[in-house]
Amino acid sequence: MRRVLSVASECVPLLKTGGLADVVGALPKALKEHGWGMRVLLPAYPGLIQKLTKPVVVWKDADLFGGKAQILSGQVEGLDMLLLDAPHLYDRAGGPYSGPGGDYPDNPERFAALSWAAKEIAAEGLSDGWRPEIVHCHDWQAGFAPAFMRYAGIEDVKSIVTVHNIAFQGNAPVDRLQALKLPPSGFTSDELEYWGNLSSLKAGLVMADAITTVSPTYANELMRGEYGLGLEGVIQKRANDLHGILNGVDTEIWSPETDPHIENFSAKALADKAKNRAALIKEFKLGPVPGPLAVVISRLTTQKGLDLIPSLLTEFTWRGGGLIVLGSGDPQIEMALLHEADLNPTRIGMRIGYDDPLSHRLFAGGDAVLVPSRFEPCGLTQMYGLRYGTIPVVAATGGLNDTVIDANPAAVAAGVATGVVFHPTDGLAFAQGLRRLITLYEDKKAWRQLQRNGMKAELDWGRSSAAYADLYESLAP
Repeated sequence: MRRVLSVASECVPLLKTGGLADVVGALPKALKEHGWGMRVLLPAYPGLIQKLTKPVVVWKDADLFGGKAQILSGQVEGLDMLLLDAPHLYDRAGGPYSGPGGDYPDNPERFAALSWAAKEIAAEGLSDGWRPEIVHCHDWQAGFAPAFMRYAGIEDVKSIVTVHNIAFQGNAPVDRLQALKLPPSGFTSDELEYWGNLSSLKAGLVMADAITTVSPTYANELMRGEYGLGLEGVIQKRANDLHGILNGVDTEIWSPETDPHIENFSAKALADKAKNRAALIKEFKLGPVPGPLAVVISRLTTQKGLDLIPSLLTEFTWRGGGLIVLGSGDPQIEMALLHEADLNPTRIGMRIGYDDPLSHRLFAGGDAVLVPSRFEPCGLTQMYGLRYGTIPVVAATGGLNDTVIDANPAAVAAGVATGVVFHPTDGLAFAQGLRRLITLYEDKKAWRQLQRNGMKAELDWGRSSAAYADLYESLAP
């Protein structure tokens, strides 16, 4: 079995704040079929060590960025985990990145320590004899690992950086250079310097042997200023080393045929989906919804385009539609949606927060899922919708564009359409998309075809894991 070290700040089933965790947790299982054994290096946040089966210490450091540290090896639900136990950095009551007072001020050091540990594993291996051939780094939290490897002169282990969301760049002031164990000679525009400061993501993008993004369209978008967010020049220079590999979904967890949270149904028994719709309407105490029942399951942010929804609800509900929202985020968006729900409680339901079983019920019972993102590196929500015959209404960006086939006349006639894609991401185009959704819903034959097309789409990790395995092979033949 070939060997790859995955370095990340979160991983399902141990910890999740977003889609990054789903990807990090799914890849190891998918790669086994291609002959790659993956261990995941994760900070030992409070309570995680207790979840390891038979933990064994495989690495120690007497002074890792200000304190003692060790790495424990063990398994969690079939995943081979390495937990970096450094209480001075990770034993905190808040979340992985922030507490009640906001982001932890020592986040640069906390995640530079994670990257340093990855470099040490690449250089010397672990005490159990395991040493990777590839170090696969996820987002800014692992961005310094390729830099540490380059400065240490490690040539026989290759590095990859995957950009899940370039909006988060791991910036730090230049006066932290020494504290982060980075050489002053590296503070140049070609290496570590980023608009007068440091960026762990830029360091990784410059020094990794290869770069991947989580969809082909996002890879192309990142070369443009409106998407690259200051790093588009770096991406352009590395264009020949850039690979867009679409994320997959765990089709065992997200399966309408076996999902324990819902009334099960299938593409051949779509009539049973109606039971979930009726249960959802009852749960949220809605009245009759003659048109499509749309759902939103998301962080409520402007990046997700959810500020556009409140102004469109009057027409959408007047034409028969309904909406249920599950999420939290921007207080203004939350208040605007709650206001609409108060004005029209028989057509609009709202739940602030996140509830995993409820998200499954929403995908099962909704007719459509709305994903009007201004940018979306990959997106999993629209894929979950496809799995459950819940028609995605998405903006033409990133992975949304790569996974949803617009129900234009040609695609409908060819029998391949799976959803509604609109462009640009503004209120007018979104409103037009919702009008098309209602028209499609009224044509029951066309609607059933959309549902079945989506439910048979290949959304698992098969193709994507093969692409990662091919990339690993090309770097470490």
